[in-house]
This record gives sequence, C-alpha cells and structure tokens, in this order.
Amino acid sequence: MFSAFKSRYDHFIIGYSYKTNYLPALIKKLSKMGAYSEVVSRVEYDLALKLGVEPNKIIFNGPFKSYDDIALALEGNSILNLDSFYEIELVKEYAAAHTDKNHKVGIRTNFDLTIDGETPLLDGFERSRFGFFLENGDIETAIDELTSIPNVKVVGLHGHFSTSIRSLTIYKKIIQTLCNLAKHYLSDTLEYLDVGGGFFGHVPKTMNIKDAPTFEEYAEIICSVVNKEKKNFKKEPMLIIEPGLALVADTFKFFCKVIDVKKYQDESFVLVEGSVHNIKPAMHNRNLPLKHVKRDTRYYKQGKFNVVGYTCMEKDYLISGQIGEIPKPKDFLVFSNVGAYTIVFAPAFIKERPPIIAIEDGSYSLVRKREKLTDFINDKVYIY
Repeated sequence: MFSAFKSRYDHFIIGYSYKTNYLPALIKKLSKMGAYSEVVSRVEYDLALKLGVEPNKIIFNGPFKSYDDIALALEGNSILNLDSFYEIELVKEYAAAHTDKNHKVGIRTNFDLTIDGETPLLDGFERSRFGFFLENGDIETAIDELTSIPNVKVVGLHGHFSTSIRSLTIYKKIIQTLCNLAKHYLSDTLEYLDVGGGFFGHVPKTMNIKDAPTFEEYAEIICSVVNKEKKNFKKEPMLIIEPGLALVADTFKFFCKVIDVKKYQDESFVLVEGSVHNIKPAMHNRNLPLKHVKRDTRYYKQGKFNVVGYTCMEKDYLISGQIGEIPKPKDFLVFSNVGAYTIVFAPAFIKERPPIIAIEDGSYSLVRKREKLTDFINDKVYIY
C-alpha cells in the first residue's frame, strides 16, 4: 500500500488506525516501518507513547477529547484534527494560556457523499455524525473561529467517512472536496490533506466481494487529484491516509479445535473452541477463508455444515452454510483474514480470550498470553 501511494505522490504518510486492532507487537512493527499512529482516544494516545512513538508522529482524531487531551497533543506537536465546536473552545482556552507559542490544528470535514440519490454510508445513514458540516456553513464558521485566535493556525483538513462500498468514486469525491475547501480557505496555510481510511485490503474470493479496488487503483485516483491541485497551495501538502483493515486484516489467522458435531436432517453443526467474536466481531454474513486440518486420513463425509461457537448466543456462527468435508472432533479449523477488530471488539464474554503467537522469519514468539480470571475480571478494578 505504501509503495502504491509513495510512487505517485512523494509527500505521503500512512497512519495506522489503532482502533482496528491495538496489539503492541503489531504497532511496534508498523512504527519501525515508518507508519504514524492514528488514535481516537486518550487511552490510545497513551499507548502510543508507552510504545515509544514520538508525539509528532501521532494523529489524534475522534469526537471526544478533553482539555488535557488537546493540551497534550498541542504540546507534543501531534497532528490534531478537531471534530466539534466544543473542541474549538478548548483550543481557545489553551492558546490563551500559552501565548508564547504558535499552535497548529486541523478540522474534520463532513459533506454530502450521495451518489445517484443513494447514500454510501455504512448502515444506510444519510449523514455522518462526525466533523463540521459543509452545507450549513459549519466548516466556514469553524475556520473563522480558529483563525481569529492570534496564535492558532488551521493547517489541515480531514475527510474520513465509513462507507459500505469503499469505491474509487467515493475517494475521488472526498479528496476533490478536501482540495476545493483547502483552495478556498487554507491556500496559504495548508500542510496536509487527510483522506482517512476505510479502504479494502486484499479480499479473498470466498468473501464474494465484487470489484474491490486494489491499492494501486486507490492510489491512482487519490494521488492524481492531489498532483493536479497542489499548485494551488503555498507549499505542497502532505497526503495522509489512515488504513487499518487494509493493512492488517490478512495478517492474522485464528486456530480453533473442533469439540463436537451435531446433525439435524441434512445439516451439521460443528462446535469449536472459538467464537464469532474471534474472527468477525461485526457479525457480517460473509464466510471467511477456512482451512480444515484433519486429525487422520480416514473417510470424511461431504455435506452442508455450520461452524458454531462456544457462547450462549444463537447468532454465534463462525461459518454458515459451508459445503464440503464435514469436520470431526479433534480436527482443527484455521480462519484467515481475521486481523480487523478481533482484538478490540472481542469481549471477555463467557470464556477468556486466546493467546496470540507471532511468526517472523521462521521463528515464533508469544505476543499475548492466554487470559486468566484475574485478567478479565481485574482485582484492581472490580470490588468484591
């Protein structure tokens, strides 16, 4: 992904989206490769600092920031994108108390993404709830309020949207709108354009997603717009993208043991030592790539089967309607493309979360231990 964008626009940053999965070993690896840290809370910001990330390589987004959060980001020269007017008031307060220094901020923008009368936003929402609205004048008001503060400069625009189609048309509209806004309001001060994330990664055929754009196609559509528009700014802006799923979805696998198999009419239910939370916490209905590791070479019946989890939820289906050799107890099933949200969204529900093992250059290392009772019902937090 990096090379696809960097080869088309040199002034470029990838910020890894922590909320996609904040496994420390993964974050450290990405940081060593040059990725910035994109965070949306103080907890994530503090995690970045604990892992040795320089504050000026942290992108602080999100709709909820306290005065202390904003102060920390400004003191560390982090890339700070404001989401609401209350945050502007906090910036005013901080800037008034620190007049000996100039401060830089960006704002998250919100504009109509309708295509052919249809909303592309996730879950069918007609309007995103994040950022400053363009059509009612909030973006202009926000920029006016910030530029009226003597020691504050607006240097960036952020345009992340969560869409269901993740199409090239969407990203072309986002980057072009950001450029248009920057030309109108920030031609002299612009330092970065942040497109956000939401990109498809490498999509397995089993997920049946047609026409998913490649990294090269995303890079071509976005960078071509920035290359065309960069002459309109006093200095060439930094292009920022904030992928999460696209970077790590296919870097994780989940191994689980088959415990039992039930059959009803022509359908089997394969119970495993795992849960839907471990592989697709959003509980979408697409089947992920599955590898069946057999315990022996004896005959396996062909048929239709579902893989179900250990929880008490009826909807705990890891795989639905699979056709093939029906697994047997003590076999193992290996699910691929499970690197997105499976750590941050996996609750301590009924059973402890599994360990995580990293494989690098043929060697194995434990990067998360198996949980015990005191890990997910912490004696230091809960009162008995």
